[in-house]
Amino acid sequence: MGETNNARADGVVKGGEEEEKGRKKMTKGGKASFHDLFKNADAADVVLMLVGTVAALASGMSQVVMSIIFGRMVDAFGGATRDTILPRVDKVVLEFVYLAIGTWPACFLQISCWTVTGERQAARFRSLYLKSVLRQDMAFFDTEMKGGQVVFGTSADTILIQDAIGEKVGKFLQLLTTFIGGFTVAFIKGWLLTLVMLSTIPPLIVAAAIVSKMLSKVSSEGLASYIDAGNIVEQTIGSIRTVVSFNGEKKAMDQYNNLIKKAYKGTIKEGAIQGFGLGFLSLVYFSSFGLIVWYGSKLTLDRGYSGADVMNILFAILVGARALGDATPCIASFDEGKVAAYRLFTTINRKPEIDYDDTTGVVLEDIKGDVELRDVSFSYPSRPEQLIFDGFSMHVSSGTTMAIVGESGSGKTTVINLVERFYDPQAGEVLIDGMNIKSFKLEWMRGKIGLVNQEPVLFMTSIKENIAYGKEDATLEEIKKAAELANAARFIENLPNGYDTAVGQRGAQLSGGQKQRIAVARAILKNPKILLLDEATSALDLESERVVQEALSNIMVGRTTIVVAHRLSTVRNAHCISVVSGGKIVEQGHHDKLVKDPDGAYSQLIRLQETHQETCEQLNAGLSSPLSKRNQAQSISTSSAGSSHHSVIPPVNLPGPTALLDYDGADGEKASENTDVKVSKKAPMGRLISLNRPETAFLLFGSLAAAIDGTVYPMMGLVMASAAKTFYELPADKRQEDSIFWGLLCIGLGAMGMISKLANSLLFAIAGGKLIERIRAFTFKNIVYQDAAWFDHPANSSGALGGRLCVDALNVRRLVGGNLALIIQCTATLICGIVIAMIADWKLSLVILIVVPLMGLQAYAQVKFLQGFSQNAKTMYEEASQVATDAVGNMRTVASFCAEKRVVTKYNQKCQASKNQGIRTGIVGGIGFGFSYTMLYVTSALCYYVGAKFISQGNSDFGGVFKAYFALVLAMIGASQTSAMASDSAKANDSATSIFKILDRKSQIDSSSEEGSTMELVKGDIDFMHISFKYPSRPDVQIFSDFTLNIPSRKTVALVGQSGSGKSTVIALLERFYDPDSGAILLDGVEIKNLKLSWLRDQMGLVSQEPVLFNDTIRANIAYGKHEEVTEEEIAGAAKAANAHEFISSMPQGYSTSVGERGTQLSGGQKQRIAIARAILKDPRILLLDEATSALDAESESVVQDALDRVMLGRTTVTVAHRLSTIQGADIIAVLKDGAIVEKGTHETLMGIAGGAYASLLELRPNAT
Repeated sequence: MGETNNARADGVVKGGEEEEKGRKKMTKGGKASFHDLFKNADAADVVLMLVGTVAALASGMSQVVMSIIFGRMVDAFGGATRDTILPRVDKVVLEFVYLAIGTWPACFLQISCWTVTGERQAARFRSLYLKSVLRQDMAFFDTEMKGGQVVFGTSADTILIQDAIGEKVGKFLQLLTTFIGGFTVAFIKGWLLTLVMLSTIPPLIVAAAIVSKMLSKVSSEGLASYIDAGNIVEQTIGSIRTVVSFNGEKKAMDQYNNLIKKAYKGTIKEGAIQGFGLGFLSLVYFSSFGLIVWYGSKLTLDRGYSGADVMNILFAILVGARALGDATPCIASFDEGKVAAYRLFTTINRKPEIDYDDTTGVVLEDIKGDVELRDVSFSYPSRPEQLIFDGFSMHVSSGTTMAIVGESGSGKTTVINLVERFYDPQAGEVLIDGMNIKSFKLEWMRGKIGLVNQEPVLFMTSIKENIAYGKEDATLEEIKKAAELANAARFIENLPNGYDTAVGQRGAQLSGGQKQRIAVARAILKNPKILLLDEATSALDLESERVVQEALSNIMVGRTTIVVAHRLSTVRNAHCISVVSGGKIVEQGHHDKLVKDPDGAYSQLIRLQETHQETCEQLNAGLSSPLSKRNQAQSISTSSAGSSHHSVIPPVNLPGPTALLDYDGADGEKASENTDVKVSKKAPMGRLISLNRPETAFLLFGSLAAAIDGTVYPMMGLVMASAAKTFYELPADKRQEDSIFWGLLCIGLGAMGMISKLANSLLFAIAGGKLIERIRAFTFKNIVYQDAAWFDHPANSSGALGGRLCVDALNVRRLVGGNLALIIQCTATLICGIVIAMIADWKLSLVILIVVPLMGLQAYAQVKFLQGFSQNAKTMYEEASQVATDAVGNMRTVASFCAEKRVVTKYNQKCQASKNQGIRTGIVGGIGFGFSYTMLYVTSALCYYVGAKFISQGNSDFGGVFKAYFALVLAMIGASQTSAMASDSAKANDSATSIFKILDRKSQIDSSSEEGSTMELVKGDIDFMHISFKYPSRPDVQIFSDFTLNIPSRKTVALVGQSGSGKSTVIALLERFYDPDSGAILLDGVEIKNLKLSWLRDQMGLVSQEPVLFNDTIRANIAYGKHEEVTEEEIAGAAKAANAHEFISSMPQGYSTSVGERGTQLSGGQKQRIAIARAILKDPRILLLDEATSALDAESESVVQDALDRVMLGRTTVTVAHRLSTIQGADIIAVLKDGAIVEKGTHETLMGIAGGAYASLLELRPNAT
């Protein structure tokens, strides 16, 4: 490509500072207001929230009413005799029954309304965030946004927000009502005692505020590490072929593991802070009860309080204070949600300078297409100190073709970037038909411009949908017509699923030529007035290039066309040619005029391209069009770099073969089933615990602490029952003494609760955090070592896997962290409560315990019901993550085709299943929650009625009944909390199953394996012996059948042929991305399957047409070619050999310059030179070249080709080529057709075969200059 497909023809980002600054801005610095969390609510949500709020208030008041009824019940028992107790108690029991009947609908509406509105608003948040991201200008993507951030924002952040605006709001309102109502009742019953109790509230509020602030800070730091880890996942999986070809898996894992270790440290801090906060709350809470027991007893003696009054106050405050304690997790969720919302609002509220959503611009009926850059000064936002243009002017008359040529980095693609309005100039104007393009409505203006890049960008969807990006609401007939014009129809119709064939991530299921033809079809369908072509036919084989060039020539008629080119033969017939150097036009005119000046810049460029082209000079004739064929006279000798990826497989640097998968097709399902290990649905919990085995001590002591914590409430029930008995049965002189004893016991229980909560929270944070770190590390490790066939499946794209790692880990952490502790705590509460109750009154307890199995069955049914639906929602959610990743990673293509709205619509459709599952969860959760509370009140009624019956019969007494009641009720309150975990449990089970599915899959081609032999000396002799091969994901298409080829050591073998003939399959098999179905590939007589895979790949150096760079410095990208420590001299030497040292050194930060996401801060030529330097540094015995110099300008190409020629000396070289001029000096040229070699020999030998395949290919080559 002229300079850069994505932005940076001439500049690079300033180190990584701007990106780092942007990331910090997103992850630190504040919270959104709670009110802001509900900005996305619509009328239906307002109704749901109002109904949910009223229901939450009613639900909260139910416990307050229960405390009042309880006071009356104490009075009924305390003042009754055996003969009068039943009539007195019966009346109060009926009040419990009425309370139970009224509570169920209130609890159901509270949970269901708030969960449903939370899901709806979170879905809108996701959509709004993605829409806001896509709305941003390119400066934002250059300096602030990374692909992994979008996955994190649309998954983890919105989950946190959903937690903060959903069911927990209803729960908080319920608990707040209970707290306020409880203290109100207490005030009414005895203001003095309540006032004394309130003195404990201020320290609680101060402690809660401090804990909340500390948690917020630690949480932000942990999330920042996870965002960075997500970026590593996205760029590693998105470039998996490059990673594995350089044995870079361990580097990726080390980077990822370092980041999740940071997050783990944050998890420990979070656990300690939360444990201390809850422990302090527990201490104050129980100590205050001790105060009530002692002071209440005193008031019964001094102020005439009755025992019923004190117990009523005690129970009301117990209910209210417990509600305050239970509200703490809600407050923590609100804080996390506000921090997450702040991050999202940073993007949502960002007003871009260039806004496609702005509807205020001018819209004309039509345009002529006159384009002018007038006195433009411009520098890229990521490097404002370096001017690309300073007073630059260019005029392209409507209907004419302007070709822009010049060295890489001279400013050619910047012209395209400015015309597309990806950026605005700092001074001067860009005009269309005499009007400043800033005055046009951006979406309308871009709709008039068609862009075709050298590196074709396809989205992870079907061929039909990819072409349809060119025109909204395009008919199938229009799509097919565009495909015919782009010479794509034939190969599309030959595919099993035709136009519905999925292209894979970044088009990885297609060859380079096939991808480019689809990109050209997309531009043809758009039917633009202004056409921008950036080496648009560079990836095509000769025949396809000729036909596509004719199609382009046809659509160029009457259109303004700007062509960025390195191959001067493609622009000979342009109406005007501008030679750009250093951001200035140094020469301009028609080809015939420019060649008359032998010392002119244009003539010098031509001579550079003719240097190695003597054998092609006889082919000199006129080109067919302004964009006609590329010059055959490319300056490449011997066996230079080859072509794009024109076999049925994709470029070797991208994930996936031409396994042309249909997203929804049965074949895809079968492929998935065959390659993945099936995991028992019963396995996850036990296996998670086994993964946590190294933390057994932490889990055991944490479980012990949770169990101790669980016994505190039933024991408190025992204390309260004993205190109640004290108020009624003891004589006055002993009452005070006993009340001090029970009061001190309460304080002791509080201290026990504080220690157990701190230990419980910290130990489970360590164990749970370590488990999540281990799961993430193991899962990522197993992902990067998978074979290429696994990545061919759409479910294993970078966006889907990134989302899976993020969300699955979060779900499992909830289960193994806080929820596991809660399960143990609730179990201990239940057991302890039952034991105390049985000791106090075993007959009564047995009657009451009939309720417990009902609650257990309800919780089990809830979990099973939710599990039935959650897996489908999870799969769709992962696909939605990939849609978002795809769009942000290819933002310029999205913007140029005005596809932002379509992407958001598609994303919303994919999220719909997840949204429906959330709504279902809310309804089922509401039923379960209502059932739990109803059974609590029914149990109370049953307990008191049966207890009164037993007392009237002389089988029980006051103390026994109340001890049993308190122990059982507090136990059931604790147990009822587990029903709220049903949805978490269902999600965690599915997430664990998903994780183990990855962990259990054994890669068929595993570079982590130490098995296999190595050689001390590699000669480089390669033999393909009787190879049969089909891609695993498309077993119905035979690529090779009895394919045989010898590549002699230290020789250069060039593979040529039409797109889809099988050329790149040779490289894919050599790199062992796949293994053949039969036959053998030998290296120096040894089958490569028997060689250690990582060692084998170390012997090979791969340079692809579409260079893949990582979001790191130039130094790190070049050093990626070597495992051991690399010196600055070695890096500089490799850069010099690749003709990259000069442009790197001219940058302000030199080798420390960040290349940006996927190398977007560099031009195409600059990226390719760094990729070549990386291969040179590797110093391989076998060189694999795939159009390695196609992105370079004439001068760079000449120098780099000379460098490659030197590197190729003494090495075995395999070159895949379309440009036959690049391989005429090869020792052997093999012509492939339909997966078979139809001709083989030297250039001279093959040219001597009259009507031969090679000669026919050469005849297709347009005449050279």
